Amino acid sequence: MARTDSENGQPTKTENGTLSYKAYRKALFQLHVELVKLQEWVVQTGSKVCIVFEGRDGAGKGGTIKAITERVSPRIFRVVALPAPTEREKSQMYMQRYVPHFPAAGEVVIFDRSWYNRSGVERVMGFCSEQDVQSFFKAVPLIERALVESGIILLKYWLEVSSDEQTRRLEARIHDGRKVWKLTDMDLRSYSRWYDYSRARDAMIAASDTEFASWYIANSNDKRRARLNVISDLLGRIPYKAPHRKKVMLPKRQKPGGYEESNYPFKYVVERF
Repeated sequence: MARTDSENGQPTKTENGTLSYKAYRKALFQLHVELVKLQEWVVQTGSKVCIVFEGRDGAGKGGTIKAITERVSPRIFRVVALPAPTEREKSQMYMQRYVPHFPAAGEVVIFDRSWYNRSGVERVMGFCSEQDVQSFFKAVPLIERALVESGIILLKYWLEVSSDEQTRRLEARIHDGRKVWKLTDMDLRSYSRWYDYSRARDAMIAASDTEFASWYIANSNDKRRARLNVISDLLGRIPYKAPHRKKVMLPKRQKPGGYEESNYPFKYVVERF
């Protein structure tokens, strides 16, 4: 693919208008530097950050989360992707299974799908009643206000993908042995209900887009641009400051002190590459 440099200083594009891999990695490098600064600020200040990602199957939630966490500590940036609820969890108050995963001081928690399953897949696929959904809509602003008032920085992102692009991505999973595990029976059943999901999305945002916990919509038809845009946006919404760091210098290594290489017959990995 041919690459051209735009005159306005924007990253390089390919022939079809998507962001080139080289330009993407260059921009992502700088954002990773800022994410490390954010991580240090969160730890030093004891801040609590909660980031929610929602969107249709194939919208790019996993790739965006991976881009965020690629260069930070998994002990600070925790990703929560809960499986289907157990029978016991189904009998609990709906939000109960999510509460233990909320961030403590010095943590960033990222939800790969969240309590908004109730207004999305559960509603569309008939796993809950309409009364359950309406009760959720009444409760969620109150719960999120409590989260924010407890000191949690709450950010909610919806990744928006077009129907054609979703089809392309899901078809690619069928033919790619690295991605076929991503295509579940639920994905296939959900795929046919595009407009049911559109209605559910609209109702969800209308009920839970509040001044203290707004929804931010990211166009994810170009995955690389979406990742960069989301990371840039969340960095701009958190009032972090670059930490003061002492200059790091490697200490001198100790002298051998008579050490000799071992004669033990170690079993080495075969170098096939």
